[in-house]
Amino acid sequence: MTETLQRPDTAAADRSPAAHGRLTLPQGAALYVGAVLGTGVIALPALAVQAAGPASLLAWLGLVLLSAPLALTFAALGARFPDAGGVSTYARNAFGPRWAAAVGWCFYFAVPAGAPAAAVFAGAYVEAAVGGGQRTVLLTAAALMLAVTVTNLFGVTVSGRVQLVLAVLLVTLLVAAVVTAAPHGDPANLHPFAPHGWLAVAPAAALLVWSFAGWEAITHLAADFRRPQRDLPRAAGIAVVVVGVLYLAVAGVGILVLGPQAGTGAPLARLLEIGLGGPAGALAAAAALLLTFGTMNAYYASAAKLGAALGRDGALPGWLARGARAGDVPRRSLAVTASLSALAMVAVAVTGTGAKPLVLLATGAFVAVYALGTASALKLLPRGTAAHRSAMVALVAVTALALTTGWYLLWPLAMGAGALLYQRRGTRA
Repeated sequence: MTETLQRPDTAAADRSPAAHGRLTLPQGAALYVGAVLGTGVIALPALAVQAAGPASLLAWLGLVLLSAPLALTFAALGARFPDAGGVSTYARNAFGPRWAAAVGWCFYFAVPAGAPAAAVFAGAYVEAAVGGGQRTVLLTAAALMLAVTVTNLFGVTVSGRVQLVLAVLLVTLLVAAVVTAAPHGDPANLHPFAPHGWLAVAPAAALLVWSFAGWEAITHLAADFRRPQRDLPRAAGIAVVVVGVLYLAVAGVGILVLGPQAGTGAPLARLLEIGLGGPAGALAAAAALLLTFGTMNAYYASAAKLGAALGRDGALPGWLARGARAGDVPRRSLAVTASLSALAMVAVAVTGTGAKPLVLLATGAFVAVYALGTASALKLLPRGTAAHRSAMVALVAVTALALTTGWYLLWPLAMGAGALLYQRRGTRA
C-alpha cells in the first residue's frame, strides 16, 4: 500500500485501461437515464410541493438547467480520462491523492446510505397497491437490493442491457401518465404560487438534488464504453433531454391536476389513476419498481467499479482492487457495497427512520462530489472550451446548492476525514 502511495507514475500506468469495454451508446444513455431519472420522480415531487407549493417548479427548472453544464462537464472528464475511479481519478490528476481519496469515499459510502431510501420509496408504492403495511415495504426493499446485486454480478454489459429495457419501459409509462392526465389540469391550482414565501424554493431545491444526482456516476463506467470519447458525451446529452423533459412534465402536470393534493401521498399513482384508470396502484407500483431498480442498478455498478479503483490506488484495502480494469467485474467491491446497504436497511427497519434524512445525507455527499469534480474540471479541461465554461457555471451553482444542504454536509466532511486518516495509517504501515 505504501508503494502505491509513493509511486504515482507506476500507479498512473496501472490505471490506464488496456482496452475499452462493450457498452454501446443506447446502453450508456439508458444507464444515465436510470441513474438520474430515479426514485425522485415517484417521491420527491410531493416533498417539494410541501416545502414550496407550486413555486417548487422553479426549483425543478433550476436543477434541470444546472443538469446541462454538470452533464457536459462530467462527460468531458470521462471521455478525456476513462477510468473506473471516475471523480476520484479527476481529483487525483488535479489536486493529488489525498483529495482523490476524500472524494472517492464520499461517493462510495453515499451509495449504501441512499440505497435503503430508494428501495423504501419503491416499497411504499408496492404497499399502496397490495397492502401489508411496513412488512411489504421492507420485503420489497430487500428484494430490490438483492436483485440489483445479482444483476451486477454478471458485469456491466449485462446490467447495461437490462437497463436499456427498463429505460424504454419506464419512459413509456411516464409519458403515458403525463399525456393522459394533462387534460384534467386546472391553471387555478397554480395559485397561490408561493404560499410559503419565495425563500422556500431553496429547501425544495436541496431536497431535489437527490433527483439530479447521477451525472457523475456513469464516469466510473467510462472505460467500459466501446468508444468513450465519442459515446459518453452523446449518452449524457440524450439523458439531459429525456430527464429534463420528464421531470418538468411530471412535476408540472402533478400540480396542475392534483392541486394541493400534489403534496400528499403518491402523486404519480394519482396521475395514473386519473389519466389511465383501471389498476392505477399496480401501474404506479410497476413504475416505482422500474425507476428504483434502474437507479440502484446504475449506482451499484458505479460504486463497485469505484471501490475497485480505490483499492487499486491505496485509498481502500488492496484486496478490493480486482475488477478495476475495463471489462472486469468488481465482485469484491460489489459485495462490500451490497453488505453495507443491507446493514443500512436493517438500521432503517429497526429504528423506523424515515427516508428524508437518508435522502439528505446522500445529497450532502453528492454535492461534495460535484464540487470537487467541477473544481477538478477547471484544472484539467482545456481553457476556452465549452466544457471548461460549463465547469465554471456548474461550480458556482453547486456551491450555492451546498449552502442549502446545511448540516448534512457534515457527512461528506466525516467521509473525507476518514479517507485522510486511512491514507495516513497506510503511509505509516
